[in-house]
Amino acid sequence: MIYNNLSDFLTRGKAALAKGPVALIFVEDQVEVESTLLHHRKAGFASLVVLSQFPIPDLPELEGRLHVIQYNVHADNAVPHAVNRIIDAAPGIWMYYCFNAEYLFYPFCETRSVREFLTFHTEERRDAVLSYVIDLYAGDLDRFPNAVDRESALLDKSGYYALARTDPANHNHPKERQLDFFGGLRWRFEEHISTTRRKIDRIAIFRAQKGLQLRPDHTFSNEEYNTYACPWHNNMTVALASFRAAKALRTNPGSAPEIRTFRWHYSVPFEWHSQQLMDLGLMEPGQWF
Repeated sequence: MIYNNLSDFLTRGKAALAKGPVALIFVEDQVEVESTLLHHRKAGFASLVVLSQFPIPDLPELEGRLHVIQYNVHADNAVPHAVNRIIDAAPGIWMYYCFNAEYLFYPFCETRSVREFLTFHTEERRDAVLSYVIDLYAGDLDRFPNAVDRESALLDKSGYYALARTDPANHNHPKERQLDFFGGLRWRFEEHISTTRRKIDRIAIFRAQKGLQLRPDHTFSNEEYNTYACPWHNNMTVALASFRAAKALRTNPGSAPEIRTFRWHYSVPFEWHSQQLMDLGLMEPGQWF
């Protein structure tokens, strides 16, 4: 189903939001759109809502699940604007958002559906899931000048860290159970990344509620949504394996000429498996076994 704009979708496409989880996929360019859609379809999302200015491939595997909205993803605050309008239209529904060339991994995703994952998370009285954006990149930028190579993707096995998230409204004291996370290409090439875009944490999965607002920094207006765990024990986290930073660094005229390779001594092949991410400490299974 194709919609002329976001308002058209919210008028004619309400069936896509009737049950969750719903994946909102923002398409910034035409790189790896098909693989992104198929990856999230396999995870078990009830609906794939794609917001894009580009044509979307017609895939028989997505019949009945795919909803395409004509939308300018590059407009100011385009992502929070769209997410917040969809939140208002579907309170109580679990949602997820990402960009093309990003791939969701959660603990044991190879054998368990995203619906099973969220059922357990709900039973733990959690309404949001802390997500780490883990940068993927090509090892050979001569062969893959846009840094996207799914077959031989690399990631950093080390170099990640967290800092206390301070609260300006409370004399800059640390916020309870909130941290800012850093690492990957945004850390190693930080001279090319604006300060506001260096964090790798995102609340990519959440349950919609009336009045909830996604902010431009990927946090929510409800502070409990921004916490990494409940007060009693660790909760599950997820990872988004993402070529987005690598693509940007290799296509931006200011950074592209200065980057000959993304390889360093902590680069390892990405195995496209949740166990690798858990072994590297990039994803937390919590109490789910």
